[in-house]
Amino acid sequence: MDSSFVIYLGRHTLETALLISAPILITCLVVGLVVTLLQAVTSIRDMTLTIVPKLLAVGAVILICGHWMLQIILSFANEIFGHIQHIGH
Repeated sequence: MDSSFVIYLGRHTLETALLISAPILITCLVVGLVVTLLQAVTSIRDMTLTIVPKLLAVGAVILICGHWMLQIILSFANEIFGHIQHIGH
């Protein structure tokens, strides 16, 4: 195992984490902006008004993208365990 492999492994790990978290983070960003705009227009200052729509939207995104996210995580884990097995021999 050399330094280029460690750099590849770190980069691949960060890319996978970003790919998995992107749908949830983008959903939170969009829903947060929409709710903030609605709060600014209507002058409602309730904190639960921002949390509940985000939770519902994130739940919907997980239901929609959950299978895809799981497949990415499983392929990453299989690749990591394959590398571990290769290093062990």
